Amino acid sequence: MHILIADDHAVVRRGLREILADAFSSADFSEAGNGDEVLGQLGKSTTALLVLDINMPGRSGMDILRDVKHAYPRLPVIILSCHPEEQYAVRCLRAGAAAYINKESAPEELAMATKKILSGGRYISAGLAEKLIANLDEPAEKPLHESLSDREHEVMRMIAAGVPLTEIGERLHVSVKTISSYRARIMEKMQMKSNAELTRYAMTHSLIE
Repeated sequence: MHILIADDHAVVRRGLREILADAFSSADFSEAGNGDEVLGQLGKSTTALLVLDINMPGRSGMDILRDVKHAYPRLPVIILSCHPEEQYAVRCLRAGAAAYINKESAPEELAMATKKILSGGRYISAGLAEKLIANLDEPAEKPLHESLSDREHEVMRMIAAGVPLTEIGERLHVSVKTISSYRARIMEKMQMKSNAELTRYAMTHSLIE
């Protein structure tokens, strides 16, 4: 069984590898530090599982996830993130991830999630399950940020966190003009007129720390 671990920090990759090696002694591993390396490694061998950090350099983990699921629709992907589940988990699961695990919980949950996923299931943490159940009791009307595309959601969170448009463009490898267009669409969809409104909304809905 081959497992690919993708994270831009070598020490994190090593730690994840040790966790999975303890649970799956017969597994062999490869590693990737960015999106191009992920797709390159997948093209070299038959991979049973991809463990992918959502915060990758260059193209985001969400972009990589979409590419992977397009090219390898049956490949299970575990998304690891330092962000709270309410910020990204549902979007990742909708995009095809088999699990979303917060890095702080990885030592306890990663092996357990992997076993369930390799047996054909999907995995959500107890905390996320409680949040999803709680949402069933809330009004059916969706919050405004749910109308955003994944890319708009990503840009919205950075704007709300006070990241300048030029820096957002550099992080996403697009022009400032493109980011300005995203901002305009975000403001229209969310019925807001200023970054301050966006920040207050994001903080209220736990979309930024």
